[in-house]
Amino acid sequence: MATHKSAAKRARQNTVRNLRNRHVLSTMRTAIKKVRAAIEKKDLANLDTLLREAQSVIGKTRKKGTIHANNAARKISRLAIAVSKAKGYVRPAKTV
Repeated sequence: MATHKSAAKRARQNTVRNLRNRHVLSTMRTAIKKVRAAIEKKDLANLDTLLREAQSVIGKTRKKGTIHANNAARKISRLAIAVSKAKGYVRPAKTV
C-alpha cells in the first residue's frame, strides 16, 4: 500500500491507465480478428471496410501510447499484405 500522498495518487492513476490500456488493446485485437475472419471466409465485399477500420483502430492505439509505433506499423503492414493476398494480388519480388 502507498505510504505517501503522491504514491497513492500514482497508484490511482496506474489503475485507471491500466483499465484504459486493456480496453484499447482489446478493441484493437477484435478489429484485427474481424479482418482475419473475413479473409478466412473469403468475404471480399467487406474486406476493404474492415481493413480500413482496423488500420484506424491500430493507429489510435499507437497514438495513445499503448503500443510502440513500429509494432503498429508491423500490424498494419501484415494485415494489408494478407488482404492483398486474399484478393489475389501477388507482390513483386524485391529487387536489390
